Amino acid sequence: MHEDLSKPLADRLRPSQLDEYIGQRHILQPGKPLYEAIVSSRLHSMIFWGPPGTGKTTLARMIAHHSQAEFMPISAVLSGVKEIRSAVAEAQKIQQEQNRRTVLFVDEVHRFNKSQQDAFLPHVEDGTVYFVGATTENPSFALNNALLSRARVYVLNALTQDDLLQVLNHALTDIQRGLGSFKLEMSESVKQQFAEAADGDARTLLNVLEIAAELAAAKHSTIINETIALEVLSGGVRRFDNQGEEFYNQISALHKSVRGSSPDGALYWLCRMIDGGCDLSYLARRVVRMASEDIGNADPRGLQIAINAWEAQERLGSPEGELALAQAVVYLACAPKSNAVYMAYNAAMQAAKQSGSLPVPVHLRNAPTKLMKSLEYGKEYRYAHNEPEAYAAGENYFPEKMAKPSFYQPVARGLEIKIRGKLKHLMELDNSYKP
Repeated sequence: MHEDLSKPLADRLRPSQLDEYIGQRHILQPGKPLYEAIVSSRLHSMIFWGPPGTGKTTLARMIAHHSQAEFMPISAVLSGVKEIRSAVAEAQKIQQEQNRRTVLFVDEVHRFNKSQQDAFLPHVEDGTVYFVGATTENPSFALNNALLSRARVYVLNALTQDDLLQVLNHALTDIQRGLGSFKLEMSESVKQQFAEAADGDARTLLNVLEIAAELAAAKHSTIINETIALEVLSGGVRRFDNQGEEFYNQISALHKSVRGSSPDGALYWLCRMIDGGCDLSYLARRVVRMASEDIGNADPRGLQIAINAWEAQERLGSPEGELALAQAVVYLACAPKSNAVYMAYNAAMQAAKQSGSLPVPVHLRNAPTKLMKSLEYGKEYRYAHNEPEAYAAGENYFPEKMAKPSFYQPVARGLEIKIRGKLKHLMELDNSYKP
């Protein structure tokens, strides 16, 4: 029986049997818990976490099919507590009248708030429904602990090039559900272009393939050639979820490449984020942060270059401003590294919070009025420029009841070598000072 050809190709080709499912071999092969649970119809609540187009919905449908359970999908984007209660009531009715279990599939479950997520819990616990959630966001951050503790998380990976080529070839040869009846031809190099452009997403691959097939038909051709591929794929379909977990994974990789003195790694992750559509102003701000956190006073020019790059990006926009950001990350990656200022700042902030409202020592206070002078504000203050080497040896710049700390510890790299030597000399002057 032929599939309804009015449906999108990706929907027509959705597999219903395990042997049709492509990818995710790390969880779907004999001996793996999920595989064994499916083939033995042992249902349990679970969460599928992975990028778009990796088969989360398909897998949920397959689980219900193998378990002869009712598949009840709802979308967290369009549903609320009312829809959850309605679905649960329907599941109870199916259980009573048909003695069948229900797989309640919630797409984009991370969109539900805490109260909506909590609405599932009693019905998951009493077995009314087997909850299966799908999310592109890290469940540790997106879902309640109570819900996480009642469901097993399975991580789905972006499909590999070989997986995507297998999906593409199946679509071209399947006569009943795919494009097999059209006898379309594609060279191996064009197939590779489609697989690369899909970026791990099978749904995207099938969507662009369907568009290409329609374009070929409009030209009365059965060949999807380089020209058609260029027309269909020119827009780009890179996976980049702005403000999602992948966003933070990539900015982390960029920062750590700079810190690790890898200019090539830093450039790669910068370009990945630019290619994915990341806000350039955000990238510029993070580059400035890297200059202070990981280069610091080992090379103060790093901060200046980062700020200059930010200004150039704002003035020039894209694509001209992107090169300034690239120059900055390369410089920072190659610069000597020091987190001494970063560590000193954190230590000083902790000390400030712990010390409370200790008063400023009288000798450090300014005295612009007669009253302040009568209270001896600023008395005994030693003006450093009038002291030998412009340094008031032995002077205290902390509250009187606070032990003198040593927050800043320059490293033996870059300019901080000289700073370290100077501070050591000043400490020697302090130790030898006699009031």
